[in-house]
Amino acid sequence: MRTVFMGTPDFACPSLSALIESRHDIVGVITQPDRRRGRGMKISFSPVKELALGNDLNIYQPADINAPEFIGLLEKISPDLIVIVAFGQILSKEILELPKYGCINLHASLLPKYRGAAPIPWTILAGEEETGVTTFYLSEEVDSGDIILQREEKIREDDTAATLSKRLAEIGAELLIESIDKIERKEAPRIPQDRERATYAPRLKKEDGLIDWEKPASQIERLVRAMDPWPGAYTYLEEKLLKIWGAKELPITNYQRPGEIAKITKEGMIVACGEGFLLIKEVQPPGKKRMSASSFASGYRIKIGTILGSK
Repeated sequence: MRTVFMGTPDFACPSLSALIESRHDIVGVITQPDRRRGRGMKISFSPVKELALGNDLNIYQPADINAPEFIGLLEKISPDLIVIVAFGQILSKEILELPKYGCINLHASLLPKYRGAAPIPWTILAGEEETGVTTFYLSEEVDSGDIILQREEKIREDDTAATLSKRLAEIGAELLIESIDKIERKEAPRIPQDRERATYAPRLKKEDGLIDWEKPASQIERLVRAMDPWPGAYTYLEEKLLKIWGAKELPITNYQRPGEIAKITKEGMIVACGEGFLLIKEVQPPGKKRMSASSFASGYRIKIGTILGSK
C-alpha cells in the first residue's frame, strides 16, 4: 500500500524501521520542523528525520499539517493509508478522510485507558502492573477511534518511563505492521472504545516532577521512575534544586519528619517519607552529571538530619 508515515521522537523509529522493511511503499515521511537545541542552540533533526534521511525517503516538515497548501500536497501524494506514531500535531477532518483506508495510530496504552500525550509515565505513576500498545483508527476526538489490535506488556518493578517506552516501541512496531497487513487484506477489526472506561494522561509539565515528601515512599519511588527521562523527579537541598534519578522504597516504620535524611550508607541516602523510607541511589546537582547518592553525600558533606524539600 502507498503509505505516509507521521512521527517525530525515538518512540516512532522502530515503527518506521518496521515499515521500511515491510513490502509496503512509503511515499512520504512527515515529521516536526527542525529545532534549535542545547547550549549552542544548534539545529537538530528529529529522530524520525534522521532515520528517513538514512533510507532516502521523501521528508516533509510542515509547521502546520492542516494548512491548505500542505493538504493539497497530501492530495497529490495520494496515500492509501496514513500511519501516525507520536507525531505531535492533531490532524483535521479533511486529512482523516483523505486516504482510502483512513488514518491509523499506534498508542502506548491499552485504550481506552490513558488517552493523551503521556500514557507511559502516568501508567507508572498509577502503580499499574500491566500496560500495552493499541493500534486504532483516528477520529476527530483524540485517542477515541475504533481499536484494531492490542498487545499487553507487564510493567517491571524497576521500569522507568524510558525503559518501558523502549519495550513498547518495539512491541508496537510489530503490532503496527500486523495491523497494516490486516487492513490491506480487509480483515482488520473495528472495535468501538468503551467511553465509560476512558482515563486520561495529559502532557507532563516540569512541576510534575516535584517530590512531596509527605507522600508514601511507594508513590515517590513511582514518581522517580515515571519522570525519567523527563522532566526528572526533583527536590530542594538548601534552596538548590536536586534531581533524583534512582530510588527504592524501604517499607519500614517511620517516626521522623518527612524529607529528613535519616541515614547515609554505601547504597545511598535514606530519606523519611509520609509512610516508610526512600533509599536515594542516584542524584544530579545543578550543572553536574548524574552521580551516586553516596558520592554526592560524601563530596557535598551532607549531614544526617538535613531536610530535603525546602526552597
